[in-house]
Amino acid sequence: MSLKKYLTLMSLITLVCWVAWLVVIFYLSPEESSLLVFLLFYVSLFFALLGSFSLIGFFVRVWFSREQIIFRHLGVSFRQSVWFAILLVGTLILQGSGFLRWWNVLLLILFLVIIEFFFLSRKQFNHH
Repeated sequence: MSLKKYLTLMSLITLVCWVAWLVVIFYLSPEESSLLVFLLFYVSLFFALLGSFSLIGFFVRVWFSREQIIFRHLGVSFRQSVWFAILLVGTLILQGSGFLRWWNVLLLILFLVIIEFFFLSRKQFNHH
């Protein structure tokens, strides 16, 4: 898949996810709904954030990078956008369930940082 096709497809899917999230917000009531509505809310928000952060991260990396091969930025941008989306949606889930405390968010951040360091060390290990 070419870079242009990937970016176009990712942009379209991200737009669809934002529209789906807005539909959940404006047309489904949390007071009269089941677990399915909350699941739709968090899943659509997660994928909308994932796509947005991935695209923004990719373009920022390309803008500031001097590397000629820009495809290398796709994987890193996508992976780090997954962590950031998990952090934001996880924080919202904790808030919604009444368990949001600073130490819970700190533990979540620490967990995600450890996972990112694992991926970074694995990448460096494979290159040497």
